[in-house]
Amino acid sequence: MRKMRHRILAGIATIGLTLGVAVAAFAQSGLEIVGRPVDKVTGFQPAVTPAARDLQALDYMLNIIMGVIVVFVTVLLVWCIIRYNRRANPTPATFTHNTPVEITWTVIPIVILVFIGAFSLPVLFEEQEIPEADLTIKATGYQWYWGYEYVGQDVAFDSYMIGSPATGGDNRLTPEVEAQLVAAGYSKKEFLLATDTAVVVPVGKTVVMQVTGADVIHSWAMPAFGVKQDGVPGRLAELWFRADREGIYFGQCSELCGISHAYMPITVKVVSQEVYDQWLAKAKTGEIVLSDATAGAKPVTVAQND
Repeated sequence: MRKMRHRILAGIATIGLTLGVAVAAFAQSGLEIVGRPVDKVTGFQPAVTPAARDLQALDYMLNIIMGVIVVFVTVLLVWCIIRYNRRANPTPATFTHNTPVEITWTVIPIVILVFIGAFSLPVLFEEQEIPEADLTIKATGYQWYWGYEYVGQDVAFDSYMIGSPATGGDNRLTPEVEAQLVAAGYSKKEFLLATDTAVVVPVGKTVVMQVTGADVIHSWAMPAFGVKQDGVPGRLAELWFRADREGIYFGQCSELCGISHAYMPITVKVVSQEVYDQWLAKAKTGEIVLSDATAGAKPVTVAQND
């Protein structure tokens, strides 16, 4: 039964993606920027994890159900206005109850809700059931940056937005900040998204992210992965993802945490196992800047569904 639900969700996702999502080809060198917002475009970022695909498919299905309900109710209202206005129906009926109608409008919504629950609850359980991790990373939210610790790997670093006061900026896109972005392999379009250091994970591996806050409540969110988890001081929450596509992905703190809430983005680089192993070995010895997962990260415009 669960496999059937997943097949249906996958089919809905395929239809939705076919209707609107256009994905750019891989860059000739470096990592492709896959998950980022696009100006004046609505819709989801490309889904690169099982959870994200299920969530997007569920959203497409719910939109269809809601659309049918809205059209039905609108047609019913228009029909009642035309059929039962004072001119067309000068002598209104005097009954106050209609048992078949009342049973119908009670049973049908229950059936719809049960149908939705049959698809949404497995997706929720999939998100909440944390599997055994290939890699565990602890993310701590601070005002206003993220700190990361690769559990058991002796690798830890802080991650600041390029252009934040901590990196010599003032939260504005100045020529100096644009030069920093270019030096890191980005363009000015990635301002407010790119960080000086990035979370680096291997493709196809199960990553468990432990999330907490050091001062106030923050939230670690990565739309292309379909994950978001509040970081509450004094508590350690978990989320998981398994990205199946190499690239660079951007997220944001998604809990209002103070005046610089908008300036603590998240950058994740998904790389091959070989590249990850090389990066980790060099990071442990301090041979590389922790943001340099691969050389020559090249921005690529990614279209989303309209």
